[in-house]
Amino acid sequence: MASAELQGKYQKLAQEYSKLRAQNQVLKKGVVDEQANSAALKEQLKMKDQSLRKLQQEMDSLTFRNLQLAKRVELLQDELAVSEPRGKKNKKSGESSSQLSQEQKSVFDEDLQKKIEENERLHIQFFEADEQHKHVEAELRSRLATLEMEAAQHQAVVDGLTRKYMETIEKLQNDKAKLEVKSQTLEKEAKECRLRTEECQLQLKNLHEDLSGRLEESLSIISEKVPFNDTKYSQYNALNVPLHNRRHQLKMRDIAGQALAFVQDLVTALLNFHTYTEQRIQIFPIDSAIDTISPLNQKFSQYLHENASYVRPLEEGMLHLFESITEDTVTVLETTVKLKTFSEHLTSYICFLRKILPYQLKSLEEECESSLCTSALRARNLELSQDMRKMTAVFEKLQTYVGLLALPSTEPDGLLRTNYSSVLTNVGAALHGFHDVMKDISKHYNQKATIEHELPTATQKLITTNDCILSSVVALTNGAGKIASFFSNNVDYFIASLSYGPKAASGFISPLSAECMLQYKKKAAAYMKALRKVQQSLEKISKLEQEKEHWMLEAQLAKIKLEKENQRIADKLKSTSIGQGVGPAQENPTGVNAGGQEEASTKAVLEPIHSTSLVPDVESREDLIKNHYMARIVELTSQLQLADSKSVHFYAECRALSKRLALAEKSKEALTEEMKVAGQNISRLQDELTTTKRSYEDQLSMMSDHLCSMNETLSKQREEIDTLKMSSKGNSKKNKSR
Repeated sequence: MASAELQGKYQKLAQEYSKLRAQNQVLKKGVVDEQANSAALKEQLKMKDQSLRKLQQEMDSLTFRNLQLAKRVELLQDELAVSEPRGKKNKKSGESSSQLSQEQKSVFDEDLQKKIEENERLHIQFFEADEQHKHVEAELRSRLATLEMEAAQHQAVVDGLTRKYMETIEKLQNDKAKLEVKSQTLEKEAKECRLRTEECQLQLKNLHEDLSGRLEESLSIISEKVPFNDTKYSQYNALNVPLHNRRHQLKMRDIAGQALAFVQDLVTALLNFHTYTEQRIQIFPIDSAIDTISPLNQKFSQYLHENASYVRPLEEGMLHLFESITEDTVTVLETTVKLKTFSEHLTSYICFLRKILPYQLKSLEEECESSLCTSALRARNLELSQDMRKMTAVFEKLQTYVGLLALPSTEPDGLLRTNYSSVLTNVGAALHGFHDVMKDISKHYNQKATIEHELPTATQKLITTNDCILSSVVALTNGAGKIASFFSNNVDYFIASLSYGPKAASGFISPLSAECMLQYKKKAAAYMKALRKVQQSLEKISKLEQEKEHWMLEAQLAKIKLEKENQRIADKLKSTSIGQGVGPAQENPTGVNAGGQEEASTKAVLEPIHSTSLVPDVESREDLIKNHYMARIVELTSQLQLADSKSVHFYAECRALSKRLALAEKSKEALTEEMKVAGQNISRLQDELTTTKRSYEDQLSMMSDHLCSMNETLSKQREEIDTLKMSSKGNSKKNKSR
């Protein structure tokens, strides 16, 4: 079912990609058309700008003419003001003179108007000629300056080329002399190389013959001694014990310990949330101490009272999972059997959430129907009902992916290894979704509690219970955020650690093979411990032998010292016995007793002398010790030679193993890099699809905005042109009227 859903998702993505490609082609055509339209509009804008400039020039000329006319009118008004008093004095001279003056005035006005127009035309021509002369002069000056600069540059280039040419000639002559010397040396080296190549060919031939002989010998040994290659078949290779990665195991145990701490915090917060929700039902909207609550809330309270039997197993399952990850195990999805138990506990908790969800929604509806509920409180209750549905859906989604991760340890074909990374990524997304839902619940419940505290019928018990629920919701939100960020930070390590398994293979074939591998690993560990004990016992035996030899030598030296001491005592006794033989004859009985005691002591001293007379003399003892040491030296040299040969053999094996380990690590790193690159490519393609779609939408919106702005600017320019035309027409009319 999971593979079918994934294939359906992939097909949907492919269809969306093809649709986006088709939309991309249409958008490209639209962009090209819009670019052509924008180019045409730009040309129209240039034409309008040119016409606007012409109109501005006409406007400037009209304003200049208006100023000249205004000045002329002022002069005429001044002359008229001067001539008015004179006209008053000569008013009585008759009407004939006034008619003559009017005719002369009209003639003067016409002449004046013609002269003004001619003067304006001459001024314009002079101004235009002056501007043209200045423009031509500036162009010629700039052209002269550029030509002078180009001439200077050309001259500098010519000078540089001549210098460079002379330098190259000298350099080539020197190189020619050097090359002649070098050619002579190379000829000598070529002769020497020919001789060396002949020698190397002979050596290569000998080495080839030697290596071919060794290859045949090794192939025959492999064919005779090696029964089969167990790494060739994946079924057999899955039973091989992988190399023990202690760092990986310690890292996984540390991660599992952190996850256990986060799950414990979540379990505590969930227990508090369900327990305080049960207390709230007992006191709001009807206090059970005063009146009986509704049957719905009674049933809901009964179910909430059972929350510990569903929530506590989550902590126990995570604890068992943490305890199963030890330093001696191999932690991959195929070997984490306790993950199935945690998944089952999570499934039972989700069944509990599904069971209490309808009662929770009905309880919120019952609160909305009560007379104490305001419109704002009713809106918060509706938001909380939506949040509770989302919370149950998020837990169901999370349980689905956790169940998929538990499949490799129970069903070998339940989840393909290629889908491990996507499932882990979806687990991280589900945890972030859980965090978002808890933030919404915290926000809406805080608003709900604030509104309820402002009610006149709010009791201290209700306020305290609401505060407890808020604290549990805040703890749930913080715990969800911590576990979501923790999983996101370690998801790359989880994906990379999936390749940890048997060498030269993609992983374990089935949970049964993984279990057999763990048994073999335990047997191998026990065997290594036994070998270590044997090694320790051998070391103890060698130490005891050394101590034995040491004490044997000590005993021999003590024996020699004892013999020397006995000899010295015997000599001393002989000398004393001779001195005591000539003594007085008259002695009392006590003297006889003393003599008997002396004889007894002499006999006791002489007994060890007679007993040691059986030991060989000093020279024979030295020969025996010398022979013993020579035999011991020969034995130790043989043992040393054997140890040297074993050490050389072990060194060669360790070197080969280290090379194989380095190659395996390189292949592992290459595979992890390829997996990362593939994941990055998939995410990059998805991001490119979204970005291209957004970019084309943004381009279309920008182009539409640009076209609107261009239309607005064109309309503004048209209005300005119309206003300029109207103002120019008004000015012309005023000038004509003047």
